[in-house]
Amino acid sequence: MFWRQLKSQNMSNCFSPKELTWISFNERVLQEAENADNPIIERLKFLGIYSNNQDEFFRVRVADLKRFSKLGEHGIEILGEDPNYILERIHHRISANRPRVDNALLSIKQKLAEYNIFIVNETQILPEQLSFLKDFYNKKLRPFLMPILLEEKGKIPDLKDDMVYFAVRFKKHNDDGSKYRYVALKIPSNRVSRFVELPQTNGKKFIMFIDDVIRLKLKTIFKIFDPEEIEAYEFRITKDAELDIDESISSSYVDKIHESLKLRQKGRAVRFVYDENMPPEMLNFLLKKFKRSDVVISGGRYFNYKDFIRFPNLGLPVYKPLPTIPVKRLEDCKSFFTEIAKKDLMLQFPYHSFDYFIDLLREASIDPKVSSIRITLYRIGKHSSVINALVNALRNGKIVIAVFELQARFDEEANIYWSRILQEEGAHVIYGVPGLKVHSKLCLITRKDHKEKDYYACISTGNFNEDTAQIYTDSMLITHNQQIANDVANIFEFLTKNYKHPSMNSILISPFDFRSSITKLISTEIETAIKGKDAWIKIKLNNLSDPEIIDLLYAAGNAGVKIQLIVRGMFSLWAQEPGLSENIEARGLIDHFLEHSRMYSFCNGGNTKVFIASADLMIRNLDRRVEVTCPIFDTDIARQLLDIFEIQWSDNTRNRILDKEMRNNYVARKNTEPAIRSQHKINEYLKELHT
Repeated sequence: MFWRQLKSQNMSNCFSPKELTWISFNERVLQEAENADNPIIERLKFLGIYSNNQDEFFRVRVADLKRFSKLGEHGIEILGEDPNYILERIHHRISANRPRVDNALLSIKQKLAEYNIFIVNETQILPEQLSFLKDFYNKKLRPFLMPILLEEKGKIPDLKDDMVYFAVRFKKHNDDGSKYRYVALKIPSNRVSRFVELPQTNGKKFIMFIDDVIRLKLKTIFKIFDPEEIEAYEFRITKDAELDIDESISSSYVDKIHESLKLRQKGRAVRFVYDENMPPEMLNFLLKKFKRSDVVISGGRYFNYKDFIRFPNLGLPVYKPLPTIPVKRLEDCKSFFTEIAKKDLMLQFPYHSFDYFIDLLREASIDPKVSSIRITLYRIGKHSSVINALVNALRNGKIVIAVFELQARFDEEANIYWSRILQEEGAHVIYGVPGLKVHSKLCLITRKDHKEKDYYACISTGNFNEDTAQIYTDSMLITHNQQIANDVANIFEFLTKNYKHPSMNSILISPFDFRSSITKLISTEIETAIKGKDAWIKIKLNNLSDPEIIDLLYAAGNAGVKIQLIVRGMFSLWAQEPGLSENIEARGLIDHFLEHSRMYSFCNGGNTKVFIASADLMIRNLDRRVEVTCPIFDTDIARQLLDIFEIQWSDNTRNRILDKEMRNNYVARKNTEPAIRSQHKINEYLKELHT
């Protein structure tokens, strides 16, 4: 094919390491914390999200790179670049961002002061607040404070990942010599809110970190030692989050995961962070004691800024909530099945209510014609109405088959819990596919109408999770199209019997044919462009880092295909690079809702093809996961998806230009152009569509 000839131009090395592009994505999140146009409480949340993202990055991505670095030349061969060089660049870029974080928080504090809200420490409290703090400490904090003595030659304590500790040192009163005693003291932010509201004074509101409440009462914790002098500085250890499942153990898959979760807390340290004001001898003592990390980073007075996600509101302005768009045809319908049989439905979350999907499951649970519900579950809501509806279906005699992915990172324990709930009620529970992570989001309802088996299928870009459906943008197709539904049935057959590869008529499925199908679709655009006809590709997804697909997109752009990419996260392609990718434009959209939906569209010679997908364009999604990419046959829905893409592309308030240098420059807005904030515009668009 033509694109293979174009590859001879040595484009294979023209992409950025995905880990560095992930940092660039997180810098876009940080930009939102810096953005003075955002409400203060939302800026604090973005600062918390930035911190939480970075923690997970070290626990997963950095941990992976460290494994590759241990492989030496073989690791370089696998990655295509020296992992140690990438680690060095990661450290440099993250360190360079620290002043931005500090300045963002300073700016937010100054803005809080305009609302008479002040974040104070133990040296700034008023005398009249001491009684309140004493009571708060005794009732809320003291029961959870359990010091761990650190002896120079004693056992190394197994400190918990993701928690902040005080390194405390003190001298006993009248102690001879200058030797200090050292203690590790966990700040119990998992048991008590990280922030305490102090009594108001003269109309002023005060917030205090519980860290500083502990500092205030530090001597009382160690009063048995009668400390003459005592001081505390924060530190934390981030551990490798990779599950190490021993395949030689003959226990059940669930028990393997459960045991691996216990081992996660004992994982190798990948980062040691400490208060930059910590005395050198204290730091040296800790590093000697916890000598399991070669990444040592200085920080400020407080760690785990992720707790800012739950900062108390105190009457501060927030984003004005967008009104949920009712779907008129569903509001008064007698039966969802009757309505869906007439015409496919596309729900767009969070603009539409997730309750529609719950209503569908509820109706299925009591409909005498429904015989079974099959569903894949990856991440589940904390108080899951989805599980409740499935339990109700079981109690009404329906067959329920639930495919749980027990390796959904950081949700493993929750998935084990919910899977056992369903098992106890009589569901047939399947724990994924050996060697593959089941990342597809599918639900299939089997119904008999006039003695004929009838399928209703739900294909989603996001999880069946009512919590995330309020803050993630996702698309869910609910269809009675039997061609699509039969494909979904075949996928469930494969998930039940892994030896039986699914036979597809329309759906593209990883790891079987998604890569080859996407390659063919792009190649068709190349061939069309060579003939001088219109050829374009429009894709929205979370991550793009697969080298083969990137090379193919370069070839398509060089052949004359116009390519528009909206990518939220990792993006290894070099867009708008002279001589390489002038026809490829890329944008990154960060706003109030997390952009999570995935859409692929191709001109296809004027016979436009549109798909929604669970899959990104990464090696893992293409080759190592069960992913579903579903064609949209309903022309109205296809038009809707393309319209939404155009609205997102035209965003000139939250869109960034993605380029090789990862500068994250905002899309420029001309003085004559109106401000377009796509998430608000989409809400208006859907409102008009459903009235």
